[in-house]
Formats: sequence, structure tokens, C-alpha cells
Amino acid sequence: MLRFRLLSFSLSPISSSSSPVFKPHTRNRFLFLKKLSSQMGSYTTASDSQLSGSKKLLFRQLFEKDSSTYTYLLADASHPDKPALLVDPVDKTADRDLSLVKELGLKLIYAINTHVHADHVTGTGLIKSKVPGVKSIISKASNAQADLLIEPGDKVYFGDLFLEVRATPGHTLGCVTYVTGDGPNQPQPRMVFTGDALLIRGCGRTDFQGGSSETLYKSVHTQIFTLPKDTLVYPAHDYKGFTVSTVGEEMKYNPRLTKDEAGFKGIMENLNLAYPKMMDVAVPANMLCGLQDVESKAN
Repeated sequence: MLRFRLLSFSLSPISSSSSPVFKPHTRNRFLFLKKLSSQMGSYTTASDSQLSGSKKLLFRQLFEKDSSTYTYLLADASHPDKPALLVDPVDKTADRDLSLVKELGLKLIYAINTHVHADHVTGTGLIKSKVPGVKSIISKASNAQADLLIEPGDKVYFGDLFLEVRATPGHTLGCVTYVTGDGPNQPQPRMVFTGDALLIRGCGRTDFQGGSSETLYKSVHTQIFTLPKDTLVYPAHDYKGFTVSTVGEEMKYNPRLTKDEAGFKGIMENLNLAYPKMMDVAVPANMLCGLQDVESKAN
């Protein structure tokens, strides 16, 4: 039996009405009873489950060693179809990720990126070629290609759970951060997937791809450090063996972002980092959702 969910959203969805990715609420709100698409399965209401948000969420942190990239798998475990998404998948580990999705009995619906990466080729294009129906997501500000182009305030639903989109440019022009929902049926404490905007005791570089230390400083302080202090921080990379932090920890111990803006700019201007060895390959591919040479990789 199909189930229905009562949703409130603006009249300008990000894509077709079948996609559970919605624009932020406007002043003129409407309650809309919508049968969700067969691709996404039937979505239960909060009252259909007695599980807490943390029990509803299935979460895995995965690692790609060559670029020290974290990929995150999230799914609504309480939903009959177990809809899932991958954050920042890497082409080299796409098969591993898809094997895990299959093993756990999940239905992958989204492969999403926090930004156009310069140190690895995204796995979104390869994943789409292997799993029909999966949609790729990236920010509209990135000027890259994807099935869905998101903007600040959008919500990416997977089952009854969702990720809120926050703009955090500075590492690149199009960086976004994804935050788990705030509510009784959402994971607690909240989780924030920061890409390269905020790393554990660090941050992404700001010397290419339209980067700006001033912009990054403001992004982190206004969009991430304003979250509850117990919010779990999951970055796109780590080079020292750390796996997770909290907003409170980074506000207190991050050696760059605890400085004032002038001090932060001085640090970033004197990093003297090498040119990324994968940049000339990764950026053009990632502007096309990683679809360059995807046919040979899919075979």
C-alpha cells in the first residue's frame, strides 16, 4: 500500500515534482499532499515510526587513501526501501561503495558532492553508469554539471531524513556544506559534512578555483560555527588520522579559524602549498560530474 507524506514547500522546486529536493520555504506557504515517486519508494510519516532519529539513520564513513578523501554513506534504515545517498564518492572506490550499498540492502538514490574537487575524480558519474536511477547533485554556484543543482536552503530528502544545504564558499566558489535536519525525528546530535571548508584542526586551501581566505573565514564562522556545539563535524579529507570532531572543538582548538580574520588571512597567504598533482585531470572531469572516460571505467 502506498503511503503519503504531508510536505510544506515553496512553489519553485529545484527540479521535477518527483524529486524530494525542495527550495526553502517562502512567505506564502502551502501544505501539499504528494505521493512520492515510485523511484524513491513510499515515504513514511514521522508518526509511522517510533524510532528516534539516531536509530533511523544508517551511517558509514569510508576512506580513499590516495587522496585521503572521506566518503559518507547515509540511509534511512526505518524506511521499507532504505533510501540512501553518498557524499563525496571517489571514482577509485566506487565499486567498494556500491558493494556496501548492496550488502546492506540499501537503495542508492543520490551521489552528491560538496564542491568541484581538485585532488581526485568524483565517483558520481561512474556510479550513475552502474546504478540506473541514481541522480548526481552539486551546487549551482560551482557551474558544474549534475542532475540536480542545489542552492542554499535546499533540502535533500532520503526517506524521512534530510540534509540541509548551506553555502560555504572560500575554498572554491561553489563549496556547500550539508547539515542533517533539526527536529525530533532527525539524527541527534546533528552532523555536518563540511567538504574542504572546515577540516579537523584545519581548513581547505584558498589559492585556486576562485578561493578567498576572507570568504572562507566568513563562511565557517557564519554557517558552521553557528551550529550547536555538539554537532559532529565530518570533513572531506584528513591527513593525520582523525575521523570526526565537533563544532565546539573546532571553535576552541582549530589553529587557523580561532584567529581573528586578519590572522587567518596571514596564515593562508603563507602556506606555500604545491600545485595539486591531480588538478589538471580532476577539475575538468569533475565539472562534468566525473563523466570523462567513464565508459572505459564502467566496463
